[in-house]
Amino acid sequence: MKKILLIITLLLSLQMSTVSAQTHIDVNGVNVPRKVDFQGKSLQLNGAGGRSKMWLEVYVQALYLSQLSQDPAFIMDSDTEMAIRIEITSALVSSNKLTKAINAGFEKSAGSNIAELRPRIEELKNYLSDEIKEKDVFLLAYNPYDQTINVIKNQVVKGKISGFDFKKALFGIWLSDKPVDETLKKHLLGI
Repeated sequence: MKKILLIITLLLSLQMSTVSAQTHIDVNGVNVPRKVDFQGKSLQLNGAGGRSKMWLEVYVQALYLSQLSQDPAFIMDSDTEMAIRIEITSALVSSNKLTKAINAGFEKSAGSNIAELRPRIEELKNYLSDEIKEKDVFLLAYNPYDQTINVIKNQVVKGKISGFDFKKALFGIWLSDKPVDETLKKHLLGI
């Protein structure tokens, strides 16, 4: 009887770990979901990777799309649901450092359109201004119905920022011809 219970327990354990493996992937020690739900739609993981600064892993990022793609221009130009998930992996990441990095990313991504985007960039920086701790999770999700980026921290909506041009520049931080990290871009594209 004990052997039968042991075998059943072992089989259930294996089955549970298989289910977990199907719903998440491990990226640099972070459990990244294969799907995220946004506005009643299930978005699929397109790719994920880590961002390092001076040999220190600072966050793990994932790209979720309603239609998987390895074409960065197609993704940036697409007016469909999509999201960027960022999980902070270092206690050295602060709100100030994150907003500076995003600002620098917009400078590269937006080019000559930066002046028009500046008020909305400041709005995004305001939504990211409270304390940031290791394991905080940000979701920057695009809703094509009202053309807004929804800023969500730890499953709490911080606010919305309007404009397809803003969405394109935001995703361009990581996917444009001048991304903040070429290796991360390839990981997000699943290359």
